[in-house]
Amino acid sequence: VIGGRRHRVANVALHGRGESVKGPARGPWGWPRDYALVRAADRIVAPPLSRADYEGLVEPARLARVNERLRARPFGGLVVVCPYLPDFDWSRPPRDMVDDYARFVLEELVPRARRELPVLPESRHTGIDGVSLGGAMGIRVGFRNAAAFGAVGVLQCALNPGQVEELTELARRARAANPTLAIRVATSNDDAFVHSNHALADSLRAANVPRQFEDHLGPHDYVWNRGPGSYELLLFHDDALRREK
Repeated sequence: VIGGRRHRVANVALHGRGESVKGPARGPWGWPRDYALVRAADRIVAPPLSRADYEGLVEPARLARVNERLRARPFGGLVVVCPYLPDFDWSRPPRDMVDDYARFVLEELVPRARRELPVLPESRHTGIDGVSLGGAMGIRVGFRNAAAFGAVGVLQCALNPGQVEELTELARRARAANPTLAIRVATSNDDAFVHSNHALADSLRAANVPRQFEDHLGPHDYVWNRGPGSYELLLFHDDALRREK
């Protein structure tokens, strides 16, 4: 729970494969502990942010933009829900597993968060995001259940070029079902999936699917999650889910 508002927007944040193989006891700690999201939460409500907060992986111009944004519009408050994601083959995500995980998110996880946490209950104030393997699951859950979310994001999403057409079509259908759905693709210059993420962002634009695209510095590794990844997660959903329409 981040920020001082009594009622906050909510984001479901899915971890990467490194946490999936740790099992359900340790895996859910991916975002809060292994990716230093708790540290990012403390810092984002007490700007300005520094290069050290980003683990050194930030251009001066981007850092200046983020700090200006936080000065003009302070971080509004966000609840980040961090469930366990079992391991799966990201190159061929099983449809039945995606559907089962979507049911878990929509029928168990999100309703429980709305019962027990100070979150706004409307779907437009609820987002889903994920890094690497978590992105491969989150984007499919989000696009196939677009009415249940206000924003869908991916961070260094695990995908190959052959999946771009499929995901673009899912995005097109998602926006048709939910015309206000915010979509963000984020990668980095040394991301193992950088070319596929660029291809997805380009394909969405060519299909006239509105999306935000962010290209950061850094590798596909924990250091990126602890720096650009955590702040990208917080800032995008704070912006996208606080819209009235």
